[in-house]
Amino acid sequence: MDSRTDNCEVIQLASLGDAFDDQLAKRFRVLPLWQSASPQEALSALGASARVAVTSVRKGLSREQIALMPSLQAVCSWGVGYETLDVSAAVEHGVKISNTPEVLDDCVADLAWALLLTVARQTATGDRYVKGGLWKTIGAFPLSTRVSGKRLGILGMGRIGAAIAQRGTGFSMEVRYNNRRERPESPYQYMASLVELAQWADFLVVACPGGESTRHLVNAEVLDALGPKGFVVNIARGSVIDEQALESALREGRLGGAGLDVLEHEPKMPEAFKSMDQLALMPHVGSATHDTRADMAQLVFDNVVSYMETGRLLTPVAETRD
Repeated sequence: MDSRTDNCEVIQLASLGDAFDDQLAKRFRVLPLWQSASPQEALSALGASARVAVTSVRKGLSREQIALMPSLQAVCSWGVGYETLDVSAAVEHGVKISNTPEVLDDCVADLAWALLLTVARQTATGDRYVKGGLWKTIGAFPLSTRVSGKRLGILGMGRIGAAIAQRGTGFSMEVRYNNRRERPESPYQYMASLVELAQWADFLVVACPGGESTRHLVNAEVLDALGPKGFVVNIARGSVIDEQALESALREGRLGGAGLDVLEHEPKMPEAFKSMDQLALMPHVGSATHDTRADMAQLVFDNVVSYMETGRLLTPVAETRD
């Protein structure tokens, strides 16, 4: 066993890239749990002294893992979501949690708009049409949907939702939103009913947190409210949309189209999705740019350093703030 893992200061549950992993190992005594053939056994044997755990929204952190780290004081997580971390267990043990907000907002908002434009203007279908040699006559490609000047509804007016809305104003769109509660500081109109927002909107972009509280929030009723000329875009979590209801609405023509960066059971998808030109898909890559991933990793590292040196996290999640 590497002597640097004895009396370790930091438990690393997931690799955040070679540069981050090297930087962390040079600064602290790190147990790289993600390299272990038996992570739970390694954590049980060597995790008692660790003050900080590093993880990602994909890897998460369980109640059982927290229990194996009696000295744990803080968790520094890569990603804006933290539904895969047992926050209630962390609160019970007095453990603080940080995530990586703000640094990924613009990239996720950009992708939301890429999907919105793709599904409205059928750019993915057009690309296949031209590359496949089907373009024989000018004007033969089917008409698509105008975006500028339409009505944009946003489910979840957090930082990412606000960034999506800001881009909508550049397309001369009227913007309204639905949220757990109204945000008085927002310049956009609040609608307490998601169904009524969907009835009003031409495009509905899902930007709310995942988790059980929002599971299937976008259901058959919401999709029917959007209607055969409406579009839904999801860059949040796949669980927010009832995928069976979405498949039926698209297949039966009760919804105009959908753009999804996330799937309910990703990476699996319904077989029917493969043949749907009114559906644009991406493989959960909202923050996946070189720039943003580097910024996210740096913020995790900065949170670790800040906590080890000052006992405070730079970006604590609300549930675990002092």
